[in-house]
Amino acid sequence: MSKLKEFTASSARPLPVVLLADVSGSMSTNGKIDALNDAVQEMLESFGGEDDSRAEIHVSVVTFGKDGAKAHQPLAPAAKVQWTRMTAAGGTPMGAAFDAATGMIEDRAQIPSRAYRPTIILVSDGQPTDEWQVPLKRLLGAERASKAARFAMGIGDDADEAMLSAFLATPEARVYRAHEARQIKQFFRWVTMSVTQRSRSANPDSVIAAEPTDLDDFNF
Repeated sequence: MSKLKEFTASSARPLPVVLLADVSGSMSTNGKIDALNDAVQEMLESFGGEDDSRAEIHVSVVTFGKDGAKAHQPLAPAAKVQWTRMTAAGGTPMGAAFDAATGMIEDRAQIPSRAYRPTIILVSDGQPTDEWQVPLKRLLGAERASKAARFAMGIGDDADEAMLSAFLATPEARVYRAHEARQIKQFFRWVTMSVTQRSRSANPDSVIAAEPTDLDDFNF
């Protein structure tokens, strides 16, 4: 047998990104849901343009609102995602979203063992309307979900900052606040930059230590 047949090209390892998006009724005001849709689409386009032999960015969007928590965008390579815009209505079942994220990340059929460390992004403009403490505890105690890099943004003054801080569960991490639509896009550009830097790094499992002191620093 030819020696050439003993060699196989290694495929890029998945780098999963899971967005937990609040689509409660209050997100329909002041252009928030439109800004979030635009920001996610821009993030997907940036991720889809990444071409690295080590890491392929996969994205899922879990929405929580009128229809409970559901995979609005099932986990898939970013380059293959055809973005469908989200609509806003209903309450804020965030606990259900935590359980959905935990189930997805712990499921090795969806995220194989060879995948890099996941990233979870939580965006909300309000307060949970379901029981969220136990689901969050499950997420933070799960084998793989507990190791995920986590980002959180609170939109407007009604966002529950204490809960968002509990989601981060890291003293040095901070909750980012958006008081207008442009800051939602800035936050997602910063998250995009962090993830793409990881995908290009020698060790994509390492979280890039970039901590902007103010989202206004990120006027792209």
